[in-house]
Amino acid sequence: MNPAVNAGILSLAGRGRLSATSLLVDGPAARRDTPALLASGLQIGLHLNFTESFGQPGPCLPLGRLIRAAWLGRLPGDTVRDAVRRQLALFRDITGREPDYVDGHQHVHQLPGIRDALLASLPEPLGGRPWIRDVGRPRMAGLPPRLRFKAAVIAGLGAAGLRRRAAARGHALNPGFLGVYDFQGGVPAYEGWMRRWLASCRDGDVLMCHPALGADGADGLSAQRQAEHEVLAGALMGRLLAEHHLTIETA
Repeated sequence: MNPAVNAGILSLAGRGRLSATSLLVDGPAARRDTPALLASGLQIGLHLNFTESFGQPGPCLPLGRLIRAAWLGRLPGDTVRDAVRRQLALFRDITGREPDYVDGHQHVHQLPGIRDALLASLPEPLGGRPWIRDVGRPRMAGLPPRLRFKAAVIAGLGAAGLRRRAAARGHALNPGFLGVYDFQGGVPAYEGWMRRWLASCRDGDVLMCHPALGADGADGLSAQRQAEHEVLAGALMGRLLAEHHLTIETA
């Protein structure tokens, strides 16, 4: 997305606070830190994109329009498939390897049409990879109604259908999903959410985060990304992991 996001990810990888990161292959900073990314020890996934325009070829729509087109069966299959294959090929060109997993920018990988093109384009799973991010089984204990609703809406966009299709093809999926919130409130709010998430976390779950180290004036989430980095890098995170007997593993 931008150099500040790259810096935040690599900073947290060096502290052992991340297990994986997703590569937005068309982003302007996608190639900027490739050697450091490959040396980080993180799992590296494809962050499939159909909503963020960087001047790339293929379909790119605002999220609401993309959701409507997907559920009405109006996404052109050949065009979507070509876009998925192009992003996979670019991932291989940047990293020199297949993705360890796949997720989606704004969770588009689960939408009808896109999920089918994705699964048809992935290599056969070997040793549990590539696995697929499943956002359809959120851990919501202790969360307020507005965040429960947001997590349920995200899950309802196609997670169950993706899960069935991915499992039928032998792809592993994470058993639980955490990290949905409203991108508000700075460090105090994010600390509060992290306490709740880690208290609910179970083996193999994915806890989504969006850190950055340093500001980026073109990024509307820059301040909250920096707050996420501060919490994830800080002493409280270490204490919470120990309290809940959790480890962050890249294997």
